[in-house]
Amino acid sequence: MALRIMRWTSTLFALGLLVSFAPAADAQQRRADEQREARLDLRNGSVRSLREIEARVLPMKRGMQYLGPEYDPTAMAYRLKFIQDGRVVFVDVDARTGQILGESH
Repeated sequence: MALRIMRWTSTLFALGLLVSFAPAADAQQRRADEQREARLDLRNGSVRSLREIEARVLPMKRGMQYLGPEYDPTAMAYRLKFIQDGRVVFVDVDARTGQILGESH
């Protein structure tokens, strides 16, 4: 009886671990897909490099901490994320032209 309870507990624990890691794995896969799409679009000459985009936008956001980019392959746009005084700011940039599309808080 005690052995069955231990096995049951171990099984439940293992299932709990799998479920808790699933969202993180999904986010990692999504990020890997974004990076792959960005590389393909860059190689095809469809978009500008992230470094070029950052070189244009980062100087405009002096005093803000840069948290990093995201790439949307459907929109062919980068979203650069910044934070200052606890406030998050997103800057959307057309990856084809480097033009700033908008900013949201």
